Amino acid sequence: MAKIILIRGNSGSGKTTVARKLHSLLGEGNLLISQDVVRREMLNVPDKPDNLAIGLIKMMIEYGKGNCEFVIIEGILAKSKYGDMLREVLVNCDNVFTYYYDLTFEQTLIRHHTKCNPGFAEKTMRSWFLEKDLLGIENEQSITNDVSVDGMIALIMADLDKK
Repeated sequence: MAKIILIRGNSGSGKTTVARKLHSLLGEGNLLISQDVVRREMLNVPDKPDNLAIGLIKMMIEYGKGNCEFVIIEGILAKSKYGDMLREVLVNCDNVFTYYYDLTFEQTLIRHHTKCNPGFAEKTMRSWFLEKDLLGIENEQSITNDVSVDGMIALIMADLDKK
């Protein structure tokens, strides 16, 4: 059975950077599902309730559960749009590791501006910002402002080693 690693949070929090580094560390044959890639690049649909990306992400998770040692899912994945699907697909999984970047808006801006191509203005990011958007999944961990990329990788690797 695959170990599922779910990394969620607001735009600019660091989840994509962590997910990509983790994917590289875990080696070949593991699945990385990025909400932005599926929604923007593969399907080119807006992030609204019942968008096509929700079903495709669910199918990709199911595929990964049956074929990979690790499945990493990352994105904003707002509870109001993706929460039901995520809870449904993860409910019977024994090895789910869920992390939510519970950062202040100011910290997400700081982190966003460290990207080589930040891409989004403060006003846009503020309109997307969701505070305390936890899913309520068992053992969901809140990640605070003081956790660096390396600290997050270390935390996830330590959690994976426990199971």
